[in-house]
Amino acid sequence: MIELPEAVTIAGQLNDTILGKSIASVMAIHTPHKLAWYYGEPSAYSDLLIGRTVGKASPLGSMVEIKVENASILFGEGVGVRFHDKDTPRPDKHQLLIEFDDHSAVSASIQMYGGLGAFIEGTLDNPYYKVAKEKSSPLSPAFDNAYFDRIISEDKAQKLSLKALLATEQRIPGLGNGILQDILFNAKMHPKKKVNTLSAQDKDELFNSVKTTISTMAAQGGRDTELGLFGYPGGYKTILSKNTISKPCPICGTIINKEAYMGGSVYYCEQCQRL
Repeated sequence: MIELPEAVTIAGQLNDTILGKSIASVMAIHTPHKLAWYYGEPSAYSDLLIGRTVGKASPLGSMVEIKVENASILFGEGVGVRFHDKDTPRPDKHQLLIEFDDHSAVSASIQMYGGLGAFIEGTLDNPYYKVAKEKSSPLSPAFDNAYFDRIISEDKAQKLSLKALLATEQRIPGLGNGILQDILFNAKMHPKKKVNTLSAQDKDELFNSVKTTISTMAAQGGRDTELGLFGYPGGYKTILSKNTISKPCPICGTIINKEAYMGGSVYYCEQCQRL
């Protein structure tokens, strides 16, 4: 699933490959998918996009938005976005395929679930999109200690676990269950630890881990558990993920645990990340 580091990476890769190109054709819903949600009206994508020039792509939480004159193309967290040059065969299955005037293309495919599509700028009434536009990114200077303190000090947050605080309710768009694992490992905090048990020093350490961990992931091209625009894993080696389960903790050597929690999985070192 795309989270903020991958959104940053894919947006940069799109700017390197398709910025300034003219859209020649658009194909939507080529492969029906029960859990594909389309932004805007798919039947209108061709009229909306063909002949228009691709502008800048930007990360938006766990989404990637591409400006196309007065319109936007949006890929959500569950979408695999791939670039194809003029000599590369297009995938047999996809939910959106955009061809350019130089015969290169971008395809978008959904594995489990996800949203994608195109719309006139300012017309999308989607709560995740709106929140991502309104809230500060952890990669921005606006996301400072005072900003984080307002999130963590809310009355309704006090009885939450750290996983619930950081990875649910879009409190920090782009921070999901995937990147949460290394953030908490670096902060030496258990995913089930309650917010109301944190000391002032704990809160500072957690803030610093959110900032530095996500920055490092983005700088290294996203996580090694996720693929970028060209189908290759990111350069950031995850400490806690499906790639490291049952391996020794790099700090203490304790075997890394995987546990079902809050409808997903958490990974942790029971020695380094105590409740």
